Amino acid sequence: MIADPARRGRALAGFYPAVAPRLYLDLAEAGVLPDAGAAESAVRARHEWECFALYACVRGLVAAGGFNRETGAAIDALHEAVLEDWMRAEGATEAFDRRRARVAERYAEYGAIGQEGGAAGAETVTRRLGEAAGRRIAGDAIPADGLAEMAGALHEALAEGAAEAVRRAE
Repeated sequence: MIADPARRGRALAGFYPAVAPRLYLDLAEAGVLPDAGAAESAVRARHEWECFALYACVRGLVAAGGFNRETGAAIDALHEAVLEDWMRAEGATEAFDRRRARVAERYAEYGAIGQEGGAAGAETVTRRLGEAAGRRIAGDAIPADGLAEMAGALHEALAEGAAEAVRRAE
Protein backbone atom coordinates (compact mmCIF):
# COMPACT_ATOMS: atom_id res chain seq x y z
CA MET A 1 0.00 0.00 0.00
CA ILE A 2 1.18 3.51 -0.72
CA ALA A 3 2.47 4.83 2.60
CA ASP A 4 1.71 8.50 1.95
CA PRO A 5 -2.05 9.02 2.46
CA ALA A 6 -2.31 11.91 -0.01
CA ARG A 7 -0.61 9.86 -2.74
CA ARG A 8 -2.89 6.93 -1.85
CA GLY A 9 -5.99 9.08 -2.33
CA ARG A 10 -4.71 10.56 -5.59
CA ALA A 11 -3.90 7.07 -6.88
CA LEU A 12 -7.46 5.98 -6.19
CA ALA A 13 -8.67 9.16 -7.90
CA GLY A 14 -7.05 7.72 -11.03
CA PHE A 15 -8.83 4.39 -10.52
CA TYR A 16 -12.25 6.03 -10.13
CA PRO A 17 -12.62 7.53 -13.66
CA ALA A 18 -11.20 4.37 -15.19
CA VAL A 19 -13.80 2.10 -13.58
CA ALA A 20 -16.93 4.04 -12.54
CA PRO A 21 -18.01 5.05 -16.08
CA ARG A 22 -17.65 1.46 -17.32
CA LEU A 23 -19.89 0.25 -14.50
CA TYR A 24 -22.45 2.91 -15.42
CA LEU A 25 -22.42 1.51 -18.95
CA ASP A 26 -23.19 -1.90 -17.45
CA LEU A 27 -26.32 -0.37 -15.90
CA ALA A 28 -27.26 1.18 -19.23
CA GLU A 29 -26.69 -2.03 -21.17
CA ALA A 30 -28.79 -3.96 -18.65
CA GLY A 31 -31.70 -1.63 -19.41
CA VAL A 32 -32.26 -0.62 -15.78
CA LEU A 33 -31.62 3.12 -16.14
CA PRO A 34 -34.50 5.57 -16.51
CA ASP A 35 -35.59 6.36 -20.05
CA ALA A 36 -32.87 8.59 -21.43
CA GLY A 37 -35.42 10.48 -23.56
CA ALA A 38 -34.90 13.60 -21.51
CA ALA A 39 -31.30 14.79 -21.53
CA GLU A 40 -31.71 16.31 -18.07
CA SER A 41 -32.86 12.97 -16.67
CA ALA A 42 -29.87 11.18 -18.21
CA VAL A 43 -27.39 13.69 -16.80
CA ARG A 44 -29.00 13.49 -13.34
CA ALA A 45 -28.86 9.68 -13.41
CA ARG A 46 -25.18 9.74 -14.38
CA HIS A 47 -24.37 12.26 -11.66
CA GLU A 48 -26.20 10.15 -9.08
CA TRP A 49 -24.19 7.11 -10.14
CA GLU A 50 -20.98 9.16 -9.86
CA CYS A 51 -21.83 10.00 -6.23
CA PHE A 52 -22.61 6.36 -5.46
CA ALA A 53 -19.43 5.17 -7.16
CA LEU A 54 -17.31 7.77 -5.38
CA TYR A 55 -18.81 6.63 -2.07
CA ALA A 56 -17.76 3.08 -2.98
CA CYS A 57 -14.18 4.31 -3.43
CA VAL A 58 -14.31 5.91 0.02
CA ARG A 59 -15.52 2.60 1.44
CA GLY A 60 -12.61 0.91 -0.33
CA LEU A 61 -10.10 3.30 1.24
CA VAL A 62 -11.55 2.60 4.68
CA ALA A 63 -11.54 -1.16 4.07
CA ALA A 64 -7.91 -1.07 2.98
CA GLY A 65 -6.52 1.30 5.59
CA GLY A 66 -8.94 1.29 8.50
CA PHE A 67 -10.74 4.29 9.86
CA ASN A 68 -7.99 6.63 11.07
CA ARG A 69 -6.33 9.97 10.33
CA GLU A 70 -4.26 8.60 7.47
CA THR A 71 -7.36 7.23 5.76
CA GLY A 72 -9.08 10.57 6.37
CA ALA A 73 -6.19 12.32 4.60
CA ALA A 74 -6.41 9.80 1.73
CA ILE A 75 -10.15 10.45 1.42
CA ASP A 76 -9.52 14.20 1.34
CA ALA A 77 -6.94 13.75 -1.43
CA LEU A 78 -9.32 11.50 -3.39
CA HIS A 79 -12.07 14.11 -3.19
CA GLU A 80 -9.76 16.98 -4.06
CA ALA A 81 -8.52 15.22 -7.20
CA VAL A 82 -11.96 14.03 -8.34
CA LEU A 83 -13.57 17.40 -7.67
CA GLU A 84 -10.79 19.15 -9.59
CA ASP A 85 -11.54 16.88 -12.55
CA TRP A 86 -15.25 17.66 -12.24
CA MET A 87 -14.53 21.38 -12.09
CA ARG A 88 -12.50 21.17 -15.31
CA ALA A 89 -15.32 19.20 -16.94
CA GLU A 90 -18.13 21.47 -15.74
CA GLY A 91 -16.35 24.72 -16.43
CA ALA A 92 -19.05 26.60 -14.51
CA THR A 93 -18.72 27.11 -10.79
CA GLU A 94 -22.48 26.96 -10.22
CA ALA A 95 -22.82 23.49 -11.80
CA PHE A 96 -19.76 22.30 -9.90
CA ASP A 97 -21.13 23.61 -6.61
CA ARG A 98 -24.39 21.71 -7.20
CA ARG A 99 -22.46 18.47 -7.84
CA ARG A 100 -20.33 18.96 -4.74
CA ALA A 101 -23.45 19.60 -2.65
CA ARG A 102 -25.07 16.48 -4.10
CA VAL A 103 -22.03 14.42 -3.08
CA ALA A 104 -22.25 15.73 0.49
CA GLU A 105 -25.99 14.99 0.67
CA ARG A 106 -25.59 11.47 -0.70
CA TYR A 107 -22.67 10.68 1.60
CA ALA A 108 -24.83 11.65 4.58
CA GLU A 109 -27.65 9.45 3.28
CA TYR A 110 -25.46 6.47 2.38
CA GLY A 111 -23.43 6.79 5.58
CA ALA A 112 -26.59 6.66 7.68
CA ILE A 113 -27.69 3.54 5.81
CA GLY A 114 -24.33 1.93 6.47
CA GLN A 115 -24.62 2.60 10.20
CA GLU A 116 -28.20 1.38 10.61
CA GLY A 117 -28.87 -1.88 12.33
CA GLY A 118 -25.44 -2.67 13.74
CA ALA A 119 -24.17 -6.17 12.93
CA ALA A 120 -27.58 -7.29 11.66
CA GLY A 121 -27.66 -4.30 9.32
CA ALA A 122 -24.31 -5.28 7.83
CA GLU A 123 -25.98 -8.28 6.23
CA THR A 124 -28.40 -6.08 4.29
CA VAL A 125 -26.32 -2.95 3.69
CA THR A 126 -25.66 -3.73 0.02
CA ARG A 127 -29.36 -4.15 -0.68
CA ARG A 128 -30.31 -1.00 1.25
CA LEU A 129 -27.60 1.09 -0.41
CA GLY A 130 -28.67 -0.23 -3.81
CA GLU A 131 -32.29 0.68 -3.10
CA ALA A 132 -31.36 4.21 -2.04
CA ALA A 133 -29.12 4.70 -5.08
CA GLY A 134 -31.79 3.21 -7.34
CA ARG A 135 -34.32 5.76 -6.13
CA ARG A 136 -31.84 8.58 -6.68
CA ILE A 137 -30.80 7.35 -10.12
CA ALA A 138 -34.43 6.92 -11.21
CA GLY A 139 -35.36 10.39 -9.98
CA ASP A 140 -39.04 11.01 -10.63
CA ALA A 141 -39.45 7.68 -12.44
CA ILE A 142 -40.20 4.38 -10.78
CA PRO A 143 -36.91 2.46 -10.50
CA ALA A 144 -36.71 -0.34 -13.06
CA ASP A 145 -36.79 -3.92 -11.84
CA GLY A 146 -33.25 -4.92 -11.10
CA LEU A 147 -31.82 -1.40 -10.74
CA ALA A 148 -31.41 -1.56 -6.96
CA GLU A 149 -29.90 -5.04 -7.03
CA MET A 150 -27.50 -4.25 -9.83
CA ALA A 151 -26.49 -0.85 -8.41
CA GLY A 152 -25.84 -2.45 -5.02
CA ALA A 153 -23.79 -5.27 -6.54
CA LEU A 154 -21.74 -2.89 -8.70
CA HIS A 155 -21.18 -0.63 -5.69
CA GLU A 156 -19.84 -3.56 -3.64
CA ALA A 157 -17.63 -4.70 -6.51
CA LEU A 158 -16.27 -1.17 -6.87
CA ALA A 159 -15.61 -0.86 -3.13
CA GLU A 160 -13.79 -4.20 -3.12
CA GLY A 161 -11.86 -3.27 -6.26
CA ALA A 162 -10.87 0.08 -4.77
CA ALA A 163 -9.69 -1.60 -1.56
CA GLU A 164 -7.65 -4.12 -3.54
CA ALA A 165 -6.19 -1.40 -5.78
CA VAL A 166 -5.12 0.54 -2.69
CA ARG A 167 -3.64 -2.53 -1.00
CA ARG A 168 -1.61 -3.48 -4.08
CA ALA A 169 -0.36 0.00 -4.92
CA GLU A 170 3.17 0.85 -3.92
